[in-house]
Amino acid sequence: MEILKIENLSKVYGKGETAVKALDDVSFSVDKGEFVVIIGPSGSGKSTLLHLLGGVDQPTSGKVWVDQTDMYELDESQLAIFRRRQIGLVYQFYNLIPILTVEENITLPMLLDSHKVDQKQFKEIVRILGIEDRLNYLPNQLSGGQQQRVSIGRALVSNPSIVLADEPTGNLDSKNSEEIMELLKMFNKTYNQTLLVITHDERIALQADRVISIKDGRIANDEVIRP
Repeated sequence: MEILKIENLSKVYGKGETAVKALDDVSFSVDKGEFVVIIGPSGSGKSTLLHLLGGVDQPTSGKVWVDQTDMYELDESQLAIFRRRQIGLVYQFYNLIPILTVEENITLPMLLDSHKVDQKQFKEIVRILGIEDRLNYLPNQLSGGQQQRVSIGRALVSNPSIVLADEPTGNLDSKNSEEIMELLKMFNKTYNQTLLVITHDERIALQADRVISIKDGRIANDEVIRP
């Protein structure tokens, strides 16, 4: 089943002679439960693409459907609610709120939505992530790997349609990088969580079901690794 559809997506920064086309007429779709890596060099447009898929930036033209909802037909408040409920974001630098505990950071999307946290699901997520004993810690009391686990928990707590991870191992050492990727893959395979990872690391790309290569704002290659 198609969970994500991108049609003729473009993003231009600036106007006239100074205009820069960061993304140029990109189209593809992703099925539920797929693990897709979007790879490309710095400046290729891959992070711009993630921001558009995550609803944190507006496209110049084109469409993005998530679970059959046209995201950019929503008004600003509708989009904010939709993003919290349907899109989980994992960033390279974690983006945790420093004055909130681990538990508060993870459950924040639900609390902002005035939704009751499913305690059974919450306990299962933190158990799998291995942070049950850190729930009352603040982010600055955690290692980088632990902070990224909290970020993953926050992305998953609302059962989103898709999880978007932007260079999720880019700020970690090799051991923590491997552990974070194993966790993401486990949620993908065990819970059928649709996963898109933006990276420049070819080692991560080799672990995916499918690899989309971006170059100069366009899709250079779209290859299925594991049918």
